[in-house]
Amino acid sequence: MSDALSIVGLGGSYDEHSRSLAALRIALEGARRDGAQVRLFDVRELNLPMYDPAIEPPPGALALADAVFAAQGMLWSSPLYHGTISGSFKNALDWLELLGDRDPSYLTDKVVGLISAAGGTQGLNGVNTMEYVVRALRGWAVPLVLPIPRVGRVFASDGSVDPGIRESLLMLGSEVARAARRLSASPVTSREAQAVEQRIDRE
Repeated sequence: MSDALSIVGLGGSYDEHSRSLAALRIALEGARRDGAQVRLFDVRELNLPMYDPAIEPPPGALALADAVFAAQGMLWSSPLYHGTISGSFKNALDWLELLGDRDPSYLTDKVVGLISAAGGTQGLNGVNTMEYVVRALRGWAVPLVLPIPRVGRVFASDGSVDPGIRESLLMLGSEVARAARRLSASPVTSREAQAVEQRIDRE
């Protein structure tokens, strides 16, 4: 990995004016302010086919996998569709299976900040779903999460953003950068992680 701190953002939707993508941009700004190099992957621009291990990985999936492998942290931002994350966002996460044969694999030793953008009030459902995925991919979700309710009121059509939510997004991005910096300075090795998993299994 590079000595420079790298944070990758993944999110958005197929909506041309995606509010989850707008939230992600602000959070990445917070990470940048804290000294990280940032890179954003927009689900709409990735335009990934449904994950299929039998097909040749498309260029977008390969670029995403390479960027994530080189990064120390991530920020995820999904809209809330029918009580959970969107299908296109989940599909992008499924393509991270390309990291399964890397060393370390998947999201080992990486921290992830979580954002969901809900039209109603149930944004935490999306955050909870993403947290399960982070654990499955052997990553570490930062304790600070940001489920944004009634997102249409937060991100106005004139481009303005609720000041309190903007500040929280900047704080989340900064927290991910700081946590990634601390963890990369003293990483948990794959062998240590396996030992923990084996101990839990025995218990």
